[in-house]
Amino acid sequence: MSDGRTSAKAPVTARTRVGRPLLSLALASMMDEVHAHAGAVYLLADDASVLEMAVMAGLPRAFAAPWERVGLSAPIPVAEAVRERRLVWVGGEEDMARRYPRIAVVLPYPFAVAAVPVATESTEYGAVFLTWPGSHPPELSDRERDHLTAACDRLALRLERAVEESVPLHAEPDLLAAPTVGGVAGTLGTVEAARMVARLPYGLCSLDLHGRIGFANAAAAELMGVAVSELLGSQLWAAVPWLNDPAYEDRYRAALLSQHTTSFVAMRPPGDWLSFRLYPSTTGLSVRISRARAVAEMSRAGPQPGDAPSRLVTISQVLSLAGALTEAASVQDVVQLVADEIAPAVGSQALVLLGSRTGRLHVLGHRGYPDPHVVERFDGLPLTEQTPGTHALTSGVPAFFDSREQLERLYPAPHPTPDGFASWAYLPLIASGRPVGTCVLAYAEPHPFPADERAVLTSLGSLIAQALERAVLYDAKHQLAHGLQEALLPHSLPLLPGIEAAARYLPATQGMEIGGDFYDLVPMRGPAAAVIGDVQGHNVTAAGLMGQIRTAVRAYTTVGQPPAEVMRSTNRLLIDLGSDLFASCLYLRLDPDRERAVMARAGHPPPLLRRPDGRVRVLDLAGGPLLGIADSATYPTTEVDLAPGSVLVLYTDGLIESPGVDIEDALAALGRRLAEAGDLPLDELADELVRHSVATRERIDDVALLLLRARVTG
Repeated sequence: MSDGRTSAKAPVTARTRVGRPLLSLALASMMDEVHAHAGAVYLLADDASVLEMAVMAGLPRAFAAPWERVGLSAPIPVAEAVRERRLVWVGGEEDMARRYPRIAVVLPYPFAVAAVPVATESTEYGAVFLTWPGSHPPELSDRERDHLTAACDRLALRLERAVEESVPLHAEPDLLAAPTVGGVAGTLGTVEAARMVARLPYGLCSLDLHGRIGFANAAAAELMGVAVSELLGSQLWAAVPWLNDPAYEDRYRAALLSQHTTSFVAMRPPGDWLSFRLYPSTTGLSVRISRARAVAEMSRAGPQPGDAPSRLVTISQVLSLAGALTEAASVQDVVQLVADEIAPAVGSQALVLLGSRTGRLHVLGHRGYPDPHVVERFDGLPLTEQTPGTHALTSGVPAFFDSREQLERLYPAPHPTPDGFASWAYLPLIASGRPVGTCVLAYAEPHPFPADERAVLTSLGSLIAQALERAVLYDAKHQLAHGLQEALLPHSLPLLPGIEAAARYLPATQGMEIGGDFYDLVPMRGPAAAVIGDVQGHNVTAAGLMGQIRTAVRAYTTVGQPPAEVMRSTNRLLIDLGSDLFASCLYLRLDPDRERAVMARAGHPPPLLRRPDGRVRVLDLAGGPLLGIADSATYPTTEVDLAPGSVLVLYTDGLIESPGVDIEDALAALGRRLAEAGDLPLDELADELVRHSVATRERIDDVALLLLRARVTG
């Protein structure tokens, strides 16, 4: 097959013509080349923000139902392959759980996946994914990688030609392996095979890739209590009522996707336990049915009778999107995830997320509306107004409008919003029995909402409501915590005679983004004082305790206690408060007139000193344990020379600690940066030290930095 490129040996007329089965043929060829057992081709939608499945092969499309339409920013392999224009390989079940937990929740089976972008140098067209059984080696071989990359490059060139020739690209019928017919022994062999199967004491039946029964022997019918004629052509879990449970269908999915033998036990009422063993291939499954030997063991393995049956595909979709919503922390995270994950999955082109507060609706976020003024009409709408959004929220009943005519018939102008869309779903967001808002999904074309889709959207509305309720609470706590921290840290540093000062504070990028790091300068008539410390934890409790420690240090300094006594008094106070948290601390008494500083340390990282000649050293200070551990702890002091032009660098461990980085190496790197940049103005030096710290790129801890420079006089 030509790759679509011309050469001196091949005339242009010899190029492969673009035809309707282009995607199917390319996918089948790729699967054959690398011995994959399933795969699919995705194409970018017209707006280049959504990937749509165009054809699937080797497995029923129901297996990929949660991902038939995915946002380009979705954390799944095909979207990542397009975004980063590279092959993405997932080597097995553990790798999937670690990197793509949302997929692992829905498909917790041993299989490997490769996703490859379909793109030319200038244009992305989509992506291909292929799957292998769990027995595939954990790494993709060079031969497989080269075959896949070359095949996708050829497909991209053919798609480019299709665009040039104005050939429309449509979804194509999925490719499922055809059932095997006949046999090498001819008719006589087939008859004898049937007789042999009929004589076996256990049940046998054959399922196609959709789970439909193509053959069942008399023993299988007898064991399951259903006539052979009623079994043929039906799915196993649909033909046998007591097998209509998602747990059993899950075993069928696991066998097909992993290509591993799987089994389960089920109870045939009133109390007969049967064992089912599934042997998969790329054309279907063979099922062996027998009586279970150990009823007690089977009872533990099988589902309980009376469990309500439900459809696994719907459950898969909800599980996948629920996993996405659990990652949302703030309200804007919820808006982003609904836009990136849920709207593409249900085919919506625009959405508005409305929150309910003080009897009115407020716009929390929106996507897909070209005119923002349309969305503004939702904002501040009283819940007493008769509009689709308010009625859905106050009644708790979702509203679906297949067309604009249907909407305007129930809600005459001016209430319907002329937003340019053709159909809508209004989902009430009810969490803990309390209305929290409304989600409006808009569709560009008239969109019928069948019963199963309405059920899915209603379930998603409940999940969005729970995520939104958590996010509103998180935002409120976040705002409160930041306000608390800003109130506890100094808004500006006081001017000290003979000393320049600069400080920086960066919260951790994980959690509530607040913590217990603190710093302060205390001006006095005599030598001034400086302090820096770190209370264990990254929450409101740590921030509150930090404020108490900072206030205590100020008070003990103001009454004239020497450094060692300031530390002892603060330690006793922390113990008296009964807190379970500890704190590190470094306290300095600065005396620039005598060119010295006296320091006391409580389990805190050692400061750095840059001398006027540019040399940097780590100050090896005597010290005591962390504050809050031992009531009788003492804190010896160390006197350090502080010549004019010297720079003291006080910091918390968040500046130098980072996973996988040795603390000594990080401290040495900080010293080198200080030596190279120490002559900068102090504010610029503070920015330089923070900017180039490895630990601050993705901070797992708070960072506090306090720089002190002895002024040069004369």
